[in-house]
Amino acid sequence: MPRGGAIARPAGDEFILLIEDCPLERAGQFAEELRQAIRDFSFVWEDRNFDLAASIGVVRVTADSGSLYDAIQAADVACRVAKDEGRNRVHLYQQNDLTILRRQREIGWVQRLNQAARDNRFVLYCQAVLPLARRKKRPSHYEIALRLTDENGHIVTPAAFMPAAERYHLMPMIDRWVVRETLERLRTLNWEALPNLGCFNINLSGQSLYDPEFLPFVLDQIRESGVPATHLCFEITETAAVSNLASAMRLIATLKGAGCRFALDDFGSGLSSFAYLKNMRVDYLKIDGVFIRNLPDDTSDVAMVNSINQVAHTMGIETIAEYVESDAIRESLASLGIDYGQGYALAVPRPLTQTLKDIQELHNYSKSRR
Repeated sequence: MPRGGAIARPAGDEFILLIEDCPLERAGQFAEELRQAIRDFSFVWEDRNFDLAASIGVVRVTADSGSLYDAIQAADVACRVAKDEGRNRVHLYQQNDLTILRRQREIGWVQRLNQAARDNRFVLYCQAVLPLARRKKRPSHYEIALRLTDENGHIVTPAAFMPAAERYHLMPMIDRWVVRETLERLRTLNWEALPNLGCFNINLSGQSLYDPEFLPFVLDQIRESGVPATHLCFEITETAAVSNLASAMRLIATLKGAGCRFALDDFGSGLSSFAYLKNMRVDYLKIDGVFIRNLPDDTSDVAMVNSINQVAHTMGIETIAEYVESDAIRESLASLGIDYGQGYALAVPRPLTQTLKDIQELHNYSKSRR
């Protein structure tokens, strides 16, 4: 270590090294030498070889750096960038570094999301999933969507905060909130009078698959709510399912055993989508939007959507197309025999409370007309 340096250990695998009177370029060189020395070191424990690696973030501390906390946070952001870029590397903190700025915004969102959860400022929306074939009598479904009311009372869409929630492992907390609050609102419906109502689809993150307490939590919430499980459909993405296939299959089997339905989202994004599909007892395939956006002009997308639809129907699985943003896309999908569509050309997202109120009022009106 350079003369006059100081080292601290704030966490089990994290260290802070302070070097005095060291230009940023020289600090970067020293960090690279340190990284290589750690990489070259290995040790043996109980007849096993262990290799080491380090991700290092370097920040220059000046009179303009702010507080000690600000300097440490800047170094932590640079270290996170080094990890995100592949680990075992060095990243120098620069004020105008776009990657650094993006990470700082995400860290800011982490604090805001935790505060929003404490203040109960999440809001449930839903978007109708509608049958595309008029000749077949199918119920409409509704996909639950999350919004956030910010500190100024404005509604914020998930595109702004979900990347931070996923990167910093807040999704299990968010998933639990969505499941609990969705069921709390659905229990207000008179379900015995609405036997033909479709499913309400709840998205689950891949991170919740790794939480051993999540599945029991969901089952308990369903039982306590009294909402018929047959009107609940849970969704996970194909990528999340493949990343933890055993847990995904257990989740699917357990929830379907309780009477729920299951959808595989963003289907077609993997390289071996069809290979494992026969081992998953899903009810719906939601076709990846990358194949939908350019319909009907892109003939390769038409062929891909058609093949997914045919295989799904052969296996007794219904298909759903997202990103139905125009009448041309809707007509193309209908001609291919896709079962359901979802997108702004069909229905816009609305607050869940308003949708439930409309469903109940429509039922009451229809009943009064009989």
